[in-house]
Amino acid sequence: MSEQPIIIKQIIGKTLKAIRIKQSLSQEDLAHECGVDRSYISMIEVGRNEPSVSKIFDLCRGLNIKPSEFIKLVEVEYQRFFQSNGESK
Repeated sequence: MSEQPIIIKQIIGKTLKAIRIKQSLSQEDLAHECGVDRSYISMIEVGRNEPSVSKIFDLCRGLNIKPSEFIKLVEVEYQRFFQSNGESK
């Protein structure tokens, strides 16, 4: 089994957390904006949950960013991860 899905979940979480912190939002603030529980935000940020596409749109609405911007940030981190590990993706 490939590690790729695990890596993507971790990168999505890391990216979400970085944007949230940069915007000075608590997990609770973001959860309220998105209509989800704070624990759901936490589970995404630690890489345990992977949000659906529709939930990514909700999260981006709460963060006031375009989903395409979020996906681009995830893509950049994904490429960095594999470059730093001597792999290409």
